[in-house]
Amino acid sequence: MIRSNVMSVFALAACLNMSAALAAQTSITVGMQLEPPNLDPTGGAAAAIDEVVYANIFEGLTRYQADGSVVPALAREWTISDDGLVYTFALHDGVTFHDGSSMDANDVKFSLDRARAEDSTNAQKRLFTGISMVEAVDPLTVRITLSNPDGSFITSLAWGDAVIVAPETIDTATTAPVGTGPFTFSRWVQGDRVELARNPSYWGTPVALERATFKFISDPTAAFAAMMAGDIDAFPGYPAPETLPQFEADPRFRVIVGSTEGETILSTNNKSDKLSDIRIRKALAHAIDRQAIIDGAMFGYGTPIGTHFAPHHPDYVDLTGQSAYDPQKARDLLKEAGVENLSLSLKLPPPSYARRGGEIIAAQLREVGIETEIANLEWAQWLEQVFRGKDFDLTIVSHTEPMDIGIYANPDYYFQYDSAEFQATIAELKLASDPSDRSRLLQAAQQRIADDFVNGYLFQLARTGVANARIQGLWENAPTQANDLTGVSWTD
Repeated sequence: MIRSNVMSVFALAACLNMSAALAAQTSITVGMQLEPPNLDPTGGAAAAIDEVVYANIFEGLTRYQADGSVVPALAREWTISDDGLVYTFALHDGVTFHDGSSMDANDVKFSLDRARAEDSTNAQKRLFTGISMVEAVDPLTVRITLSNPDGSFITSLAWGDAVIVAPETIDTATTAPVGTGPFTFSRWVQGDRVELARNPSYWGTPVALERATFKFISDPTAAFAAMMAGDIDAFPGYPAPETLPQFEADPRFRVIVGSTEGETILSTNNKSDKLSDIRIRKALAHAIDRQAIIDGAMFGYGTPIGTHFAPHHPDYVDLTGQSAYDPQKARDLLKEAGVENLSLSLKLPPPSYARRGGEIIAAQLREVGIETEIANLEWAQWLEQVFRGKDFDLTIVSHTEPMDIGIYANPDYYFQYDSAEFQATIAELKLASDPSDRSRLLQAAQQRIADDFVNGYLFQLARTGVANARIQGLWENAPTQANDLTGVSWTD
């Protein structure tokens, strides 16, 4: 009798432990290498912002899916006028913000008017410059009038920069974001993690996860240790690709390798006195051995590029041969430009592709007679000095926004390229709706910036991730900068 009772106690304890273990699988801890500087995707340029909030906390009228397609989100449908100028959006009924207030057409108008305002701090303000008027026709209908037809307007509305926010909470969005998404913001322990909770009042399909934590681990060695110890459940942008074979050999894990929209470039300040001569920029391009950078910094993961465009896009033009590795040609160009003892600043943000790649590029440039002064910056410093202050000669960064070749049409963008011909091509592209015309113009744009050697084009960033083998629903590819957890769950 006593023995039976003891066994019953053990059996009960085992059942309770099993139930607790199963219950625990409604939460996830996701690793990220970079901590976002703030949590407002409509007012900051850092990709890490969207990696936390896109589709999780904030939603737009449209959104990206894992396969790169753009589908309705807060807008359930829309119509476009015959002249391509007027878009009328029908909003979902019953949508509320996380504070309980209703999301309606006035919030859409506020969000888009704020994004396109003269004093807007939106990092992609150019997406909204074609809007001439936003009208709240009624609470569930929004009419947007464009100044000219824009064949990519629906796609532009899917960017994280175009999410819908409320005027009542926008002032605190940087530290306490309030959106309409399936997760609510719980807290941000700065320097460590951001915690989210399932939104019990979500208007759409409820998510499987009850809690999600984004844990920030900048050091690749620490990231490896955290994954191995089980402190991290998934690391979609895993920063130590050299250790992936160890995960592949371990049945506890699944290695996920896909593509991103991240053109990794040696960004060049085109208005620097040292770099305004195209022969010098051309010399830089020929001094770079792309494959050596991919092998040395990315351990073989990455696709060489010769222009600012994703190789997986059907309109991509392979222009790598135009800036092929040729150290002697680089030396000849420098001599032709009358340059000796050239020394350039190389300011590097925290990602490992930049820090590791910067050391390799510095050695390659030294081989042709160019010295570099490397400065390793934290993300906030990089944004202030390089992106906003334009105080640099060279930097390395991956541009992860989708279809972003249009940034070269902005002469005030941080690499300060100013080409009337390129600007005219992009202006024509915005008006084009015929697929063949758009393809021709996109290819012409790629060729133009390659011909002008605006930047040193390195490689398309691969998406190398590691996850617990029981997790399903993580994105393989990254059509936009996001860690979308809306379809993520645990298997038994």
